[in-house]
Amino acid sequence: MSKKGKWITELIVVVMVVLLIRAFVAQAYNIPSGSMKPTLLVGDFILVNKLVYRFSEPQRGDIVVFKYPIDPRIDFIKRIIGLPGDVVEVRDNQVFINGKPVGLVKLEEVEEDGFTKILSQETLPEGVSYRVQFYKEAFFSKKDFGPVVVPPEHYFVMGDNRDNSEDSRYWGFMPRENLVGKAFVIYFSGDVPPLQGTEVSFLTGIKQLFLALLNPRFERIGKPIIW
Repeated sequence: MSKKGKWITELIVVVMVVLLIRAFVAQAYNIPSGSMKPTLLVGDFILVNKLVYRFSEPQRGDIVVFKYPIDPRIDFIKRIIGLPGDVVEVRDNQVFINGKPVGLVKLEEVEEDGFTKILSQETLPEGVSYRVQFYKEAFFSKKDFGPVVVPPEHYFVMGDNRDNSEDSRYWGFMPRENLVGKAFVIYFSGDVPPLQGTEVSFLTGIKQLFLALLNPRFERIGKPIIW
């Protein structure tokens, strides 16, 4: 075999391996909006484990990528709050699961773009803790929601940015069959402008990565997002 033929063969093998990994093991995504702040920021580039839910069930607190039930062409990322059979309710920013309040501790208030942002720590019954944020100004229409019962093979998901997240409070439950995988690490991060859901594509992803490379956030690179 000539050197050129050998190089082409090796290239084909590499491409096939990459495609197989992307299809079945792990896939890279970038965060286009602020619905998961403060856990994930616009310009975070994450890796998603696509294999984990083939061998185990999703857990409360998992940050998951899934096909948007209203338009499966779009991928969403949210946190699982309610499991099948759970009764979920939200009252004045407090989440209740099966009638019991989820731990919520206020940490600080921060002024941002003319609004007062409240940072809090939420702790699920399993002990998983993470930060969520709300806005002090009462303009959010879904502060109170439920109670609702999560049906079999479905999940109740919410964004950590509770006043700026299109989640199960709006469009209902996320079917298990829509799951893509579990987010586990931020492999790169940079300061980039947010995108609308309809703007997300392969080309915009490349553009966002280019902008992120020009404006890196080194403190977030390699940050794990699993417990």
